[in-house]
Amino acid sequence: MNWSYRNTVLVLCTFAFFATVTARLVISPVVPDIVASFSVSTGAVGLALSGMWAAYALSQFPSGLLGDRFGERKIIVTAIGGTAAASALLALSPTYGTFLLFTVVLGAAAGLHYSVATTLLTRLFDRTGRAIGIHVSGAPLAGLTAPVLAALAADRYGWRAAVAVGSAVAIPIVVVLALRIRPTEPQYPNRRIRDQIDGGLLAEVLTRPTVAYTTVLCAMGAFTWQATASFLPAFLEVGYGLSGTTAGLLFSLYFLVNGGVQPLIGGLSDRYSRDAAAAVTMSSGVIGFAVLVTGDGLLTAVAGVAFVGVAMTWGAPLQSRFMDILSADERGLGFGLVRTVYMTLGATGSVAVGTAADVVGWMAAFGLLAAVMATALAVLAVNNVLSLGY
Repeated sequence: MNWSYRNTVLVLCTFAFFATVTARLVISPVVPDIVASFSVSTGAVGLALSGMWAAYALSQFPSGLLGDRFGERKIIVTAIGGTAAASALLALSPTYGTFLLFTVVLGAAAGLHYSVATTLLTRLFDRTGRAIGIHVSGAPLAGLTAPVLAALAADRYGWRAAVAVGSAVAIPIVVVLALRIRPTEPQYPNRRIRDQIDGGLLAEVLTRPTVAYTTVLCAMGAFTWQATASFLPAFLEVGYGLSGTTAGLLFSLYFLVNGGVQPLIGGLSDRYSRDAAAAVTMSSGVIGFAVLVTGDGLLTAVAGVAFVGVAMTWGAPLQSRFMDILSADERGLGFGLVRTVYMTLGATGSVAVGTAADVVGWMAAFGLLAAVMATALAVLAVNNVLSLGY
């Protein structure tokens, strides 16, 4: 098969996503060190991480508008460059207050990438489930490498060096992006951004039954993904009693499984249905979190983490579902809008689980995630049993 330019774009967008996720994930393995360094609670660090995820979510809507107005390439390059700069500032934070501020800045910069890149790939590829599945695999690829790099840097130089890994990864990627992706023509170069921020239009998009249904499912998926990405290593180390090294390896296993399964779930959603593929992921989440909170020992942890890795592939079918139901001229605005809504709701996962861990313990905190996945599975089942068509 001949290699095409669109495949180059897909690979580079995947590595760009890898960079934004790496910058956010290198924080998770050093949460206990950050807690000790600033003399704050786990909930306080959870608040900072929720702020990062919320800023990431809030960037999705304007990023779609900016992509339509200025072209996707400019926004993607800006996002990765901003990620590099924000990671460097975060590593230099002298106080908890500045740490909180720069985590929010990091989330805002990283959030400019995904919606714009997905819109670009949707224009280039007919099989959107497969393309989005490959693009999303940048996240598990980051998860596979980020904990290892963070652990090595932290062991030798401390948590600040671990956080700076995000900047070190993003810098070369933004250079390659700038050199290899061709300039993209804006879809609506003469459309003023303020003219698109019409409350009635936005409400009409969000309240369509098909959009609202998919947004609810994605919000529950995002809640569990963000809590897992923020605290799985701490849960395994502090709550499960494993060593820091073992917890880091299991965190990498989680992303290894996630990355391997992601394109398969995307392909399954293309071949059969978006809801059927999503049901597979939610069922795996119920099993995985239940195993983690009811079992003990290394083998149980491995099994639970593997199931959770499959669970967090929900993005490929559900995001493809959005692309199916939004018209071509709505995708830049519409996909960014729904991403902002469901990820803002999902951002509460980090502070909710971090606070629950402080108050009632790690097992109860992760039991909450099993309940959220079960609720999402029930919503899918009810919709399909009643044949609502959402």
